[in-house]
Amino acid sequence: MDAATTISPAVLILLGPPGAGKGTQARMLEEKFGLVQLSTGDLLRDAVAAGTDAGNAAKAVMEAGDLVSDGIVIAILRDRMAEPDCAKGVILDGFPRTTVQAEALDGLLASSDQKINAAISLEVEDAEMVTRISGRYTCAGCGEGYHDTYKQPVEDGKCDKCGHTEFKRRADDNAETVASRLTAYHAQTAPLIDYYQAQGVLKGIDAMGQIDDIARDLHGIVGEVMD
Repeated sequence: MDAATTISPAVLILLGPPGAGKGTQARMLEEKFGLVQLSTGDLLRDAVAAGTDAGNAAKAVMEAGDLVSDGIVIAILRDRMAEPDCAKGVILDGFPRTTVQAEALDGLLASSDQKINAAISLEVEDAEMVTRISGRYTCAGCGEGYHDTYKQPVEDGKCDKCGHTEFKRRADDNAETVASRLTAYHAQTAPLIDYYQAQGVLKGIDAMGQIDDIARDLHGIVGEVMD
């Protein structure tokens, strides 16, 4: 490679409904490739806490009970991506959510000669996702995770890890709520799938298998686009 050639930081987008494993896979990508996961919620909280111009603007909007505008989110994202730890690239989780946001993101990246390297869709089966999420529960003592179908305590009613006998479920981990969230996700994300497919950067991953198998496929895609 020519000494004068510079490589722009990679920009990856992870698409997938709640429970598809985006967080788990993003952490594994961070470790393997030196990327930084950026989620909209964390970005907003950090910018507000840091008192940046964009963070102060977001704080004023949120305190008024309004939704933070795309322009403010883009400004916060621009500031964060300029930090030294993002030099190798970032994984965007939760943004963009609409084609308007996707177009704004393209504009931001173009201003620094960057682009979307890949928009990776973690593809799941809705019926299986309802079973996967609605069956989750945790030990009330240590937080160890269990599942009605896939992982029950060895001794019925007793946590394998700490021996506690009380368990709890998240209020929104029920079949109706999960199905509703999946419907909303598909309605919101379908235009993004088309948008990134038209750009030639959309990649699909079967996310119904084992975590390590999904990671292997995902790492193969990321390795290719980062070369």
